[in-house]
Amino acid sequence: MRDRFSEHYEDLLEGSYDCVDRIVLNAYFPMGVNEGGFRCWWRLLTGSDKHLDNAHLMRMAGRFSRRLRAWAAAHKVPLVDCAAGERKHAIAEEYLATQEVRPGLFMILVFRSPALVWDVQMSGTGKIGNIAAKKPWPYVNHYHFQILDPDWGISPSK
Repeated sequence: MRDRFSEHYEDLLEGSYDCVDRIVLNAYFPMGVNEGGFRCWWRLLTGSDKHLDNAHLMRMAGRFSRRLRAWAAAHKVPLVDCAAGERKHAIAEEYLATQEVRPGLFMILVFRSPALVWDVQMSGTGKIGNIAAKKPWPYVNHYHFQILDPDWGISPSK
């Protein structure tokens, strides 16, 4: 039997995932998978190509990371940097078993893994010369947001 979430997003979903205590959403961002789409996304985000360069892209990623860490600290949500090979679900399960947790975001897990990263190459005149994927894919931070939601089948343990 399909749930309301799956029915609502059926045009965007491929396959299914059934698990009694978690739901996994993997985002697919079509504009981000090719050079032209990435450039169009940047224009929609900022209004122009003016600051489309590696420095601004790295600054955006760093700003996101710093703001997320500051938010987690301010709201007392544990943010755990995971080592390679660590099982993220096991870390969350252990935390749930040992801590009193209210519904909502209760933990953020961060790990490094290869991902598509765009390299914006500038011409001698300061204009965008080429946008190409870095090869091999560099390691970047990936974030797992652990959410407790009784409506989706998991209740607080205490």
